[in-house]
Amino acid sequence: MTRENQANQLIEGEDYYLTPEGFKVFTEKYHLKRGYCCRSGCRHCPYGYDKNTNTFRKK
Repeated sequence: MTRENQANQLIEGEDYYLTPEGFKVFTEKYHLKRGYCCRSGCRHCPYGYDKNTNTFRKK
């Protein structure tokens, strides 16, 4: 495995967890590591994006 592939590996429990239904949910730590908001209304979005209003809440 190359160094780049190792850096892109997701760690269960740190970068994401699985719901009882089998969905992968990314953590706040993962979003911060990624460095930007995807505007998908993620459950643990640290950027304050609200999918319903398409806005960011002020911090």
